[in-house]
Amino acid sequence: MTETRANITVIDEKRALPPALRWASAIQAAFLILIAVIALIPIIAIFLGTFQDGGSLIRSGVSFAIDFLSFDLDSYRILFTESGDYFRWFWNSLWLTAVQVVLTLLVSSFVSYGIAMYEFRAKRIVFIAVLIVMTVPFEMLMLPLYMQVNDFELADTFVVIFLPFLAHAMTIFFFRQYFLGVPYEIVEAGRVDGVTEFGIFFRLVLPIAKPAIAAMAILNGMMCWNNFLWPLLVLRSSDKFVLPIGLNTLLTPHGNNYDLLIVGAFFSLVPILLLFLAFQRYFIEGMTAGAVKG
Repeated sequence: MTETRANITVIDEKRALPPALRWASAIQAAFLILIAVIALIPIIAIFLGTFQDGGSLIRSGVSFAIDFLSFDLDSYRILFTESGDYFRWFWNSLWLTAVQVVLTLLVSSFVSYGIAMYEFRAKRIVFIAVLIVMTVPFEMLMLPLYMQVNDFELADTFVVIFLPFLAHAMTIFFFRQYFLGVPYEIVEAGRVDGVTEFGIFFRLVLPIAKPAIAAMAILNGMMCWNNFLWPLLVLRSSDKFVLPIGLNTLLTPHGNNYDLLIVGAFFSLVPILLLFLAFQRYFIEGMTAGAVKG
């Protein structure tokens, strides 16, 4: 009964809004719906393209001007039943992304927690170093990093895919900004109660940082899932290819399998979509929380 009365009160308040505010709210909603439709158009076009053969895709490209009578499932059948490589690529990308996201969030949050909550002599220098690393393009680090990988004999291994990026500069910066907004009294209260430093981090601070963790999980998940250049440099065995590299092998000088490529590319959207849906309730809160402190 109380919930029903509360809903009626909210409805009455909305009806009591001035006409100008109601019009502004309606225009805002219409604008957001328009943006959503524009964003969905390419995805819908790609989905429709998965039912076309490669010849029509090359001639006319992906568009809505298609003949629905010519739709077929040959591309799905070939990719999912006659091509076992696709599922191997998909699995490699899936578990590598999961491992890299978890380890990156753990390591980067450790580093940022130390920068935000502890006082030490080189604190400002460490933070400036993080900012400098954020400004350096990966292409500049690619060659020396590749030489180190060869020196350590880690080439063509799964470990080398995520090991150099566990302390991610952007993630460290974001968590540092978020931890600055956490009341330091929580840390002091934990120490008074005899909680260890690790216990304070895991039991007191991390539960508060759920929005930041969710936001960074989505962003790091997208970067890991779409990572192409670095795996292309260090992976040599076809059974270790990740999905972006595997899909790229469908384009060869002897023939381009655009019909299989577009089906594989469309289904590669599914994990990122599920990841966003799982953490969307925290995403906006986490993205805006890090901007309140500098």
